[in-house]
Amino acid sequence: MFRKLFVAAALALTVVAIAAPAQARPFTAKDMAMLDRLSDVHISPDGRWIAWSQRSTDWDGNKGVNALMLLDRKAPGAKPMTVVRDEKAPVAPRWSSDGQLYFLSSRDGTRQLYRVSPTGPAVTQVTKLPLDIGVFKLSGDGRTVILSIGGYPDCVDLACTKDRDEARKKDKASGEVFNQPTPRFWDSWADGKHSLLFAAALDPSGDTPITKPTPLMKGYDADVPGDDAIAVSADGKTVWFSAIPSGASAGVGAPSSVYVVAASGAAPPTRLYATAANASDGSLALSPDGGRLAFVRQTGPNFIYTRGAVMVRDLKTGAERELDVGFDRSVDGLKWSADGRTLYGLAEDTGQAKLFAIDAAKGSVTPLTTDGHVSEFDIAGGQIAYVRDALDSPGQLFVMGAKGPAVQLSHMGGDLKDVAFQPGEQFSFPGWNGETVHGYVVKPDGWQPGKKYPVAFLIHGGPHGSFGNAWSYRWNPQVWAGLGYAVVMVDFHGSSGYGEGYARAIIGHWGDRPLEDLQKGWAFALGKYQWLDGDEACALGGSYGGYMVNWIAGNWSKPWKCLVNHDGVFDTRSMAYSTDIPGFSEAQDDGLTWSNAAAVDRFNPSLFVDKWSVPMLVVHGGRDYRVPLDQGVGAYVANKRKEVPARMVYFPDENHWVLKPQNSVQWYANVEAWMKQWLGQ
Repeated sequence: MFRKLFVAAALALTVVAIAAPAQARPFTAKDMAMLDRLSDVHISPDGRWIAWSQRSTDWDGNKGVNALMLLDRKAPGAKPMTVVRDEKAPVAPRWSSDGQLYFLSSRDGTRQLYRVSPTGPAVTQVTKLPLDIGVFKLSGDGRTVILSIGGYPDCVDLACTKDRDEARKKDKASGEVFNQPTPRFWDSWADGKHSLLFAAALDPSGDTPITKPTPLMKGYDADVPGDDAIAVSADGKTVWFSAIPSGASAGVGAPSSVYVVAASGAAPPTRLYATAANASDGSLALSPDGGRLAFVRQTGPNFIYTRGAVMVRDLKTGAERELDVGFDRSVDGLKWSADGRTLYGLAEDTGQAKLFAIDAAKGSVTPLTTDGHVSEFDIAGGQIAYVRDALDSPGQLFVMGAKGPAVQLSHMGGDLKDVAFQPGEQFSFPGWNGETVHGYVVKPDGWQPGKKYPVAFLIHGGPHGSFGNAWSYRWNPQVWAGLGYAVVMVDFHGSSGYGEGYARAIIGHWGDRPLEDLQKGWAFALGKYQWLDGDEACALGGSYGGYMVNWIAGNWSKPWKCLVNHDGVFDTRSMAYSTDIPGFSEAQDDGLTWSNAAAVDRFNPSLFVDKWSVPMLVVHGGRDYRVPLDQGVGAYVANKRKEVPARMVYFPDENHWVLKPQNSVQWYANVEAWMKQWLGQ
């Protein structure tokens, strides 16, 4: 019954939109870069307090800074309070069962655990360790904390890792030796360290910091990826975690399993149960009574979209069952209701990302939100707090109870009272194989009926991603709308949120099925929205979208006056060997690179350079090891050698994403200049 009341409350969502002024100005890249961003929302056990991490922008420092925010739900008209400010990294607030708030802070140089009472100003340092804490997890009784810290698996304690790091700094020789399958990951070279778990006893009323936590993964050569991969028993004696096998490389697609270890560290971790060779388990959630472990299982090769099935395992009998049978969406971020009758989770769904409730007995799945993109949530004290964004709104904090509509508690971007955000409209059409494909169109700032507007045709990455009804701090349609461009986006076959079959249709078909969807979506949009100027259009994409831009250059160049390729794949063969995740290329090509040459080259943009003719802007990050820099250099040089107009923007300090505020604004300035040069806007 309580779940049904939550449903009724959620569907009666109250959204306080940012009011459009009478004389609105366009939204800009600088506006986007300066917006405050909230995340990691958590409710106190009694439901009175909500804590979150809030990022603001230090423009002159070209970085984000973080604060710990706290809101008293019982004080009428209360405004959020800043508990801690000017942090380098998010503060990761977590409540203990006795209502104290724990968080991470680098105030003393390294990232340590601290504690504060919501009603008292005193902050107590909980740990004093030689290394940074990555994430932490509290036991239900508040007497044990599990810490994730980067360390060497063969070290017996943290001091060993610290000493080894210091010794390496003093060594004048700069050569690095690698033996693992992939020597780098994302934007860093492998250094032999992993995110390992440690346990420590907590004294909720004490003030003596923890200095020597107990290692739980001695000799275990793999990472625990985050706090949703960790579960702790209420008494703090048992820890479950999800990780790939010891010694496996994160880049080759090894499946993750659930391990169990005593918090005493008396014995090494053991696998909780045996699974199929291609089953990967994660996103752990322990039931309130401690008797059931919920997790998400993906069955199939890693690095391709595989539906995440919600599983529940009886820890006493070992009985296991799939809960959401027949629900063709991938749920993640699991949390139990206080009575153990409902599991909550997030899933993409047809251009939206919704909060769902799953009946733990019947397995029925019910959406609690409708439109927009819910990025996270927490449940406590009879309430659900969640963060929702949309094409026309940055992430906002909402809370719902058992009765009444959900209420918006934050107003990120509320200071932009002179800016009008443009709403998006979803459309659909028959795409590849006659199957329904969805897309979005966004009107330009100052849109007037009867006029035509140049178009930015945005292509998402992944390829298992989506350009749906969501806000972005990187590829944001509002910025293009503010520049006077209409925006068209198509969720081609391969996109997430439309079912497993839809997403996996791209495997082995990077260049034909998605291209057919894009072509048909473009034609449909031009026919439906007469204000789109199909003769003045630029195609832009990043990652897989950048690959598609390179592919379009040689296979569908006719509609486009210009192209923008951000960190896109140019040569599929060299990409397969140089990326930090070679297992990705093998999975997407549906075969091993060296024995599947025809499939690798079938949709290789570098083999169609002879047909390139459309001016291309190439953007690449120097620390991008996902799609390495030479992919961007290759596309740029290919254009220059063909005497096709081209320009390259290189960010030596960025990875696959452009994250620094001034770099982000520079990115948009270069894209704007390129589009104006060729579209005459």
